Amino acid sequence: MGELNKLTISEARDRLRSKEISSVELTNSCLAEIDAADPLGAFVHKTPELALAQAENADERLSQGNAPDMCGIPLGIKDLFCTKGVESQAASRILEGFKPEYESTVSQNLLDNGTVMLGKLNMDEFAMGSSNETSVYGDVINPWKIDERNLTPGGSSGGSAAAVAADLCLAATGTDTGGSIRQPAAFTGIVGIKPTYGRCSRWGVIAFASSLDQAGPMTKTVRDGAIMLEAMAGHDPKDSTSVSLPVPNFEAMLTGNIKGKRIGIPKEYRLEGMPSEIEKLWSDGTEMLRLAGAKIEDVSLPHTKYALPAYYVIAPAEASSNLARYDGVRYGRRAALSSGDGINEMYERTRAEGFGSEVKRRVMIGTYVLSAGFYDAYYNRARRVRALIKEDFDKVFSTGIDAILTPTTPSAAFGLGEMSDADPVQMYLNDVFTVTVNLAGLPGVSVPTGFDKSGLPLGLQVIGRPWEEADMLNIAYSLEQSADFSAKPSKWW
Repeated sequence: MGELNKLTISEARDRLRSKEISSVELTNSCLAEIDAADPLGAFVHKTPELALAQAENADERLSQGNAPDMCGIPLGIKDLFCTKGVESQAASRILEGFKPEYESTVSQNLLDNGTVMLGKLNMDEFAMGSSNETSVYGDVINPWKIDERNLTPGGSSGGSAAAVAADLCLAATGTDTGGSIRQPAAFTGIVGIKPTYGRCSRWGVIAFASSLDQAGPMTKTVRDGAIMLEAMAGHDPKDSTSVSLPVPNFEAMLTGNIKGKRIGIPKEYRLEGMPSEIEKLWSDGTEMLRLAGAKIEDVSLPHTKYALPAYYVIAPAEASSNLARYDGVRYGRRAALSSGDGINEMYERTRAEGFGSEVKRRVMIGTYVLSAGFYDAYYNRARRVRALIKEDFDKVFSTGIDAILTPTTPSAAFGLGEMSDADPVQMYLNDVFTVTVNLAGLPGVSVPTGFDKSGLPLGLQVIGRPWEEADMLNIAYSLEQSADFSAKPSKWW
């Protein structure tokens, strides 16, 4: 039973329903692997007793028949999701000891489907980062290793990506504000889905940038992503941005038939100095879709070059507003005060001690661009650029294009420490292919499709039409079938 943790969701579902295995056995297999994988730094709050209790309940539900597809499936939950009675810190010192009295809507939806929570997963502090090096818990290490270097798993959902790639859990939740599901998925050789903005509730997800944040699944296969997304999604009256649309049976629509589908290739994504292996990956993926019967067409998204600067104005501005609530008064860390200190000193000292350097940097940038005299010059201008980027996509999709194919990242995983000490802008460039999707509110999925010259995984991104996750996932499924990526990292931890 020691290998059960390597199952996919769909494989485990079928074996659970046939009574070949139990959820308790499946959960124990994952818990043993999690304990052995402490060097990866993926899990930061383990919940074995809770997990086994949930697994027993799932087995009882399975024995009665008609259990949901996700019933009995052990998951990791990103530390950005509030989980009732379990530490939820957003990987920040300022929220140490915070145990919510409520459950996020997405994690509650999964629990209602009978899933098992193995624990909370590491991430960049408040989801601000592309390498999982800003966490108060310490770095997450990519399970893929080359030349004894410790590599980044990507960020901010680096713990989720590493846990899924290393088979510590069958799947994990992630959040994506500018690429934080798709980029780590590409770096670790797994599938990461960012749904249309509003498809999954944001209620109970600790906010970074409210107009950009979106929860999504991180899984071993596209089929698993389709199964999990259906369980996560749905209208939530507690979230004013949650859309009231029926949730399709995404898995049932994975036919692999994409004949006649029109796939756009945006010329603006061919960046100057793009590595030849990324160019080849993109070209190979395009040919796979062509051979599967899709029609490949060149398209133009002219405002793409402005996406990264616009994102890094809008996201910090929203973060500045959202993080103002962390003041040491109601919950989380409160700095020790000296005699004579007032409330202003408490605010200043608490935030100075509680926030890490990257969070402070973004809050300061956000406060600056929202300040009098700069609001129009920066924030309003970035909002106008965002509208133009969305308009670009609308125009392309209005011509009948079904999906857009791009690389997910400009490179494979890099070494921990290689970028974190350099110019922060170099780190931000990791999001160059992903931020447009968030700015436009579109769905996107990263699928592992190849390797770089060192043998590290690389991913391609399929961008779908709004609310057409089913069509997007079917195209991604076809790409996955053609690429036949089945490699796993060699176990070194």
